[in-house]
Amino acid sequence: MEHSRQWLRLMQLSSSSLPVGSFTWSQGLEWAVEAGWIASADAFKRWQIQQMEQSFFCVDLPLFIRLYQACEQQELAAAKRWTAYLLACRETRELREEERNRGAAFTRLIKSWEPDCPADWLALLAQSQLCGMAWLGVRWGIGARELALSLGYSWIESAVMAGVKLVPFGQQAAQQLIIGLSDHFANGLDAAFLRGDEALGAATPLSAIASARHETQYSRLFRS
Repeated sequence: MEHSRQWLRLMQLSSSSLPVGSFTWSQGLEWAVEAGWIASADAFKRWQIQQMEQSFFCVDLPLFIRLYQACEQQELAAAKRWTAYLLACRETRELREEERNRGAAFTRLIKSWEPDCPADWLALLAQSQLCGMAWLGVRWGIGARELALSLGYSWIESAVMAGVKLVPFGQQAAQQLIIGLSDHFANGLDAAFLRGDEALGAATPLSAIASARHETQYSRLFRS
């Protein structure tokens, strides 16, 4: 695939309009706001940086590069192992449901874009959007680093848009937050890619508590 088309595909994958349901999940933020843990844009930024440093850089990105390599080498068994590891790192029912639901939605897109995707791979991709992104990136010739930036931006934008509704803060503050969080993400990307197997795993107990409490929150806008 020519370079210009690859960049356009990459922008499509990072778009908030991609129909995978990302806008319906807050990853525990909704309960954290109700509990009073997050009451301002600054508090939101601190919360998201902690999620980034203690979870996204320690689980999502290191596992993504492993999934990408497994897809490059067509090693289905390795891709299954790392996908199972990813699901095991999702600490609550809601977070596991989000992973699977987004994976299933993304797999429906893959079926329409790449109808010759093998059935055994399709079954695995439905478990996690992260695995689907890795497989599609290899298929379309998009590098792992570029895809990781896309994943990071999508995660940041979805979180900030949830914060706009929940904290709340305005659109100007939201754009400033996206700039600041993106800079932080760029600074930590290389180290996350180099993280060894012995250092995999999240350390975000408050986020897990918030997600678990959200499962029975009386009134809520988001699914997690």
